[in-house]
Amino acid sequence: MLYEYHLKTEREGFYNITSYVRQALIESRVTSGLAVVFCPHTTAGITINENADPDVVTDLLYALDKTYPDRPQFRHAEGNSAAHLKSSCIGASETVIIEDGRLLLGTWQGIYFTEFDGPRTRTFYVKIIKG
Repeated sequence: MLYEYHLKTEREGFYNITSYVRQALIESRVTSGLAVVFCPHTTAGITINENADPDVVTDLLYALDKTYPDRPQFRHAEGNSAAHLKSSCIGASETVIIEDGRLLLGTWQGIYFTEFDGPRTRTFYVKIIKG
């Protein structure tokens, strides 16, 4: 079962999409299998990280900016090479095990859509695979 979602984003940010994935799981009625969350964009991504302390997201964005700053040597005409680097670092998808009708996430884990080149209206997909 494939579910498509749309999200309005700011310039950069981490957007907790765990509730979207849980809703897809409920609608699918799958009790055991996998949930694959996929981002079809080259300047955004999907990751799993802490969802309890918002300072973690602030720190991650800070570290990504320091690690992948915009540089005058970049040749990409759109001027968003740093966003492409961040997206490649984060990755385009995550897979979560489903057991007993729930996502097997750790106590503090959440699923995030990451934006590095907004503001935009973005799309992401959730594929629920019965196993």
